[in-house]
Amino acid sequence: MLAVLSVLAAVVALAVGTPAATAAGSLPCDVYAAAGTPCVAAHSLVRALYSSYNGSLYQVQRASDSATANIGLLAAGGYANAAAQDSFCSGTTCIITKIYDQSARHNDLTVEGAGGAGAADVGAPADALPVTVGGHQVYGLEISAGMGYRDNSTSGVATDGAAEGMYMVTSGTHVNGSCCFDYGNAETNNKDTGNGHMDAINFGTECWFSPCYGQGPWVQADLENGLFQSDSGYSKNTSNTGTGSMPFVTALLKNNGQDHFALKYGNAQSGGLTTTYSGGEPTTSGYSPMHQEGAIVLGTGGDNSNGSIGSFFEGVMTSGIPTDAADDSVQANIVSVGYGGATGSTGSLTAGSEISLRATTSCCTTDYIRHQNNAAVISAITSSSSTLDKSDATWIVRRGLADSSCYSFESRNYPGDFLRHYNFQLYRQPMFGTTQFRQDATFCAGTGKSGTGTSFASYNYPTRYLRHYNYNVYIASDGGSNTFDSATSWTDDVSWAVTAPWAP
Repeated sequence: MLAVLSVLAAVVALAVGTPAATAAGSLPCDVYAAAGTPCVAAHSLVRALYSSYNGSLYQVQRASDSATANIGLLAAGGYANAAAQDSFCSGTTCIITKIYDQSARHNDLTVEGAGGAGAADVGAPADALPVTVGGHQVYGLEISAGMGYRDNSTSGVATDGAAEGMYMVTSGTHVNGSCCFDYGNAETNNKDTGNGHMDAINFGTECWFSPCYGQGPWVQADLENGLFQSDSGYSKNTSNTGTGSMPFVTALLKNNGQDHFALKYGNAQSGGLTTTYSGGEPTTSGYSPMHQEGAIVLGTGGDNSNGSIGSFFEGVMTSGIPTDAADDSVQANIVSVGYGGATGSTGSLTAGSEISLRATTSCCTTDYIRHQNNAAVISAITSSSSTLDKSDATWIVRRGLADSSCYSFESRNYPGDFLRHYNFQLYRQPMFGTTQFRQDATFCAGTGKSGTGTSFASYNYPTRYLRHYNYNVYIASDGGSNTFDSATSWTDDVSWAVTAPWAP
């Protein structure tokens, strides 16, 4: 009797959260299943990847008592219930401890342990990457150096030269040139076990084999011991200069495990896919055939090389190579979601509202706070300004990262980047979860010191306020040893008009 119950329990466990078959699925794993290349892994923090999925997307753990909670969906086949995370993490901070696999394989990702090239990782802060998807405010996964996720004991993932495909939606602006922001197939022991033992998408600005064209970031194949743009490693495609500053990128890799792999990318907000390489496996020994081991890695290299940064919103791995038509359908679905769309609220100091901040000093009433080369400055923005300038001068109001009664300001075109002060000057920087960053990026609003507009006090330096001085932006006191603390026009310089956003 116990044996029978055990079998029944196993069947029930397998069925929980498993999508039912669909005749013509509209979400990525429905599309791939209909094309004969079913998903063997489906990870997302923002939405379901099967039209009938209604299980958990990820797990968070709060700092105050180490309790955990699973974050699910608002409805089957829908979007993440971010409000559940906000409620559970209210008054404290949370990290992401698990990313659930939506497929029947249950290849869940947990925080990665130590490897051949890196110490054990830590979980990413759960609130670091707020984003609008499908008209809903949800959270993505923002990876900083020392963060990563992995599953070394998987089911159904390609091994020993089997064919597979994979894609991820990532950020084109939160990147660096360190190794290795990967998603895909990796070693099962967290070590480099040789050529061809990985098959993962890499996204970043690291040029492993010269030449690479442009400044990147590039979609590359991490096949172990190299980030490949072609069978020779280096780029043979002079037009592949990288994805530029797209806020959201679809990155795709297909590999038959024997003699062919292909790389594609697309703007996750519009348009189709571009193939940057389709040809033979690397000519160096060990790659033809491949020797994949079947682990899944996210955010690091196969040996836990964990110096990279990156963002992850969704991704899948398939059994077999999807058709180009299936890839195109998946890209069309991704675009239809509306990554980074308007929040639906503008011009007010309420969480989720998109705003611009205009100077009120008589010299500068057409100047707005914008980011430029990572620094915060003020410059004139008008209806004839470029789209880039307008986007740089648009911010999304978020609950204060250190105090929910105050505010933080997320960049409109650099998701996950916030205004924060460092050495009293303001910069746009990615949120990596430390207490220091949270405090530096939190500002408390009050009536404008000049009697008009709004003034913003620094959370951790409450006598200092956001101020423009010589077109740079600081937190400044009313008189002090720094030149930007000058009492001259201080009350005007720290008073801002909260306006409708310049970016649509």
